[in-house]
This record gives sequence, C-alpha cells and structure tokens, in this order.
Amino acid sequence: MRLGFAIVLAFVLALGASGQGVRPAAAQETDQETIPTVFAAASLKDALDGVNAAWEEVTGHAARISYAASSALAKQIAEGAPADIFFSADRDWMDFVEASGQVKAGTREDLLANRIVLIAPKDTDTALEIASGFPLKEALEGGRLAMANVDAVPAGKYGKAALQSLDVWSAVEGSVAQAQNVRAALALVARGEAPLGIVYRTDAYAEPRVRIVGTFPEDSHPPIIYPVAQLSGATASTTTEFLDFLRGKTAASIFRDQGFGVLAAD
Repeated sequence: MRLGFAIVLAFVLALGASGQGVRPAAAQETDQETIPTVFAAASLKDALDGVNAAWEEVTGHAARISYAASSALAKQIAEGAPADIFFSADRDWMDFVEASGQVKAGTREDLLANRIVLIAPKDTDTALEIASGFPLKEALEGGRLAMANVDAVPAGKYGKAALQSLDVWSAVEGSVAQAQNVRAALALVARGEAPLGIVYRTDAYAEPRVRIVGTFPEDSHPPIIYPVAQLSGATASTTTEFLDFLRGKTAASIFRDQGFGVLAAD
C-alpha cells in the first residue's frame, strides 16, 4: 500500500512541478461560458485569425472559430449545432439561417465585400483578359478549372454566375474540378494540380504560390457580401463584445490588409 501511495504522490508532484496538470472543471466551465464559438466562411480564415489574435491581446480571450463552406456551416446551425456567431460569405446562406429562426433579431449586418479572380500557379506565364467570350477553355490546355462547389458554396456560385454572364460557362463546364470550399480550390492551383482556378481575391493574397491572372468584372456576378450575425442560441458571455470588435477600427484595418472591403466603414 505504501509503495502504491508513493507512486501516486510522485505522479501528482510531477504534474505540479511541470505545470501540465489537468485544468479544474470549474475553469473549463468558465471558458465554455465566456468564449464565443464562431462559424465562419473558409475564405475568412487568415483575416479572422488575425482579428481573433488582436481581440485576445485586448481581452485575454480567444474565440473558438470553425471554418468551412458557408453552406455546410449554415446547415449545421439550422440543425442545432452549438455556435454563438455566424459569419457567412454570402447573404443567401445567412438568409437560410435566419429563416430557420437561428439569427438573433437586430444583430445581422453586412460587414465585408470581396472580389473573385482567376488564378494560376506562380511559376506559369498564362495571360488572359477577362471579357465576354474570353478563351478560358483553350487556356486550360486540357487541364481542370478549380472552383468551389458551384451549386452550394458562395465562391463557386459567384464564379459560375460570372462565367455564364461572360458566355464561357458552357465551354468549360465539363472541365471544372469542384472542391468542397474555396480554400480547397485554391490548394489545387497552389499545388499545380489545376492550371487555373477561380477564388476570392483575398484567397489569392494569402497564398504565395499563386498569382492573379485577372479580376472578374463586378457586374458579371451578384455583389459579394459577407454578413455576420449573433445566433439566437448564443450562450457565451462575450459574444456581443466579440461582434463589436469585428465591427471596430482594429478589425477593419486587418480585413483591409487581407484585401476585403469594409462596408461598415466604407
């Protein structure tokens, strides 16, 4: 018995000395009650990680952020997934969440704007002028055009709308490699697995292995707007505080540095 007690005592002392013991349950519960959970579009990752780091410097808290396609996140929220804030890459999926009764009244705001661009691997010399009937199919040279899912993911929907408006969709439809979100489409081009891709301008800025071939005309697709809202089931005590920070000057500067337009300020 004494030997067993000695072993247990040594283990406890070792944990105390290392500072790596299990956190008290009360502390874990406090975090759960305090820190907001944010469901955010994949294209927001670099910018929102920066905003979150800035918020942590000010408050000592860092939000829990889950990134994915807006379509996937909206469906999870509608089905009851626990989250405090939804930051969507388009109005349609925020409308979907709001229609399900999950948006807290008076908290929804169109916060950011973006553009879609045609990208290629950094070490290529593809040159195209994006205009009606431009030779996108020929530029692929038998390869695939990387896009986010064109039926559900906002970046894919915007890209398809632009290509339809420019009368080139029918030519490239069979050559599209559809990814689960825009960052996955970006990765296909960055790794050289697709010669061209359509992503947000902010994604291209965040990935040094790609370059922008051209920017799609704003009138070739619906406006690219990112709405944010508090969810009706929010429980974290700092949810409103984090939302206010997202709308503030520090966050606006970070969003602009990543290539977003800031609607509240602009």
